[in-house]
Amino acid sequence: MLYLLDTADLNAIRHCNEFYPLDGVTTNPSILARSGGDFWQTVCAIRAIIGPEKALHVQTRGITAEQMVEEGKLLREKLGGEFYLKIPVCEEGLKATMMLKQLGIGVTVTAIFTASQALMAAKAGADFVAPYVNRLDSIGADGAQVVADIVEEFAVHGMATRVLAASFKNVQQVHNCALSGCHSVTATADILKALISHPMTDQALEGFDADWNAAFGNKT
Repeated sequence: MLYLLDTADLNAIRHCNEFYPLDGVTTNPSILARSGGDFWQTVCAIRAIIGPEKALHVQTRGITAEQMVEEGKLLREKLGGEFYLKIPVCEEGLKATMMLKQLGIGVTVTAIFTASQALMAAKAGADFVAPYVNRLDSIGADGAQVVADIVEEFAVHGMATRVLAASFKNVQQVHNCALSGCHSVTATADILKALISHPMTDQALEGFDADWNAAFGNKT
């Protein structure tokens, strides 16, 4: 399982990169717009924080396949390291994916809502597909089941493409995706922190401190 952080908040990235076994960072135009910073300064700062060995997924703003490819080439040149251009699943996106793979540029096909979309993206050469779990749940669908279907479909057809589940609102959604064999997830800092949080753990730690202090005081 790969854990990625879905944000452009540089302070959150620094914190999670230090304290969690982080495998990379994902962004999209909405996230970057909310950050309020300059696009190039922000993505370059993210790369500087996580280093070249961790994955950085940056979404294209291009409309045509040709625009997407040019943007992917520029981003890879500027950012280096393990880089993936995020491309929405659509006709132009599939064309761009095939073109980018010929250039050796990593691709994550995003805005996935069905297993059929995921399989088509994988066939085009996507390295990752990103299904939106909570957005599916919010319309009465089962996001984790869609992830499970994609994982099974890829296994049946021997696809090397990995599933990067996204759009989470709670830990249970992440847990359900992990049980399905999902290869990777991208989540906010709050979700990552919640994955290791439990009131019984807090109680146990308080008990350890209390017992030690009662027996030994400040001795180490």
